[in-house]
Amino acid sequence: MSRLPAAERRTQLLDCAANLFAQSGYARSTTAELARAAGVTEPIIYRHFKSKRDLFVALIRRTGEQTLERWKQHLAGADDPAERLKRLIGDNPMVTGDGKQGYRVFLQAISEVGHEPAIREALEDHIRKLHDFLQTELQRAQDNRRVTSRFSPDLIAWLLIYSGLGYGVSSAMEIPGHGIDASSGTHVQEVIARILIGRGGDGAG
Repeated sequence: MSRLPAAERRTQLLDCAANLFAQSGYARSTTAELARAAGVTEPIIYRHFKSKRDLFVALIRRTGEQTLERWKQHLAGADDPAERLKRLIGDNPMVTGDGKQGYRVFLQAISEVGHEPAIREALEDHIRKLHDFLQTELQRAQDNRRVTSRFSPDLIAWLLIYSGLGYGVSSAMEIPGHGIDASSGTHVQEVIARILIGRGGDGAG
């Protein structure tokens, strides 16, 4: 067992936990299994996390932080508010990059243990932060008359959250052809962008 700095060990344990929970689910996974996967003893886990639940909460929070950081990186260099929204609409963390695994655990949290106060709080905080990020971008786009102002940024941000979650669940279920028009090949993300931004990016109205 190699010795790692505390921050690196914590990251390794979260990575291993994400793999384990994604494969076996939260309820069926044990700290003993996690210790074997990480190549450490169980006491090492408890140095970093008080319980399996605390580790799970940390994983939910980390997934949200990674999503926000991913979005910020994806928006780098894009100054036009409409372009920024298009990038966000096309970057669903539940189906792209490393987010797939984290959000599979996220969905398990909702179905398995979402009733536990600490986990429920982490889930709510996770969604709220994503919503606030989207709302800020939508407000900026409305201020610049680049997206429809018929509805509040608050409400549109929730619409994007709902759409993203639904698409993510369909993707996790591996439903063939979901989200794409079979005849034209048009993707649901294009439809959302067209509704919000319009053809030329002038969504005022």
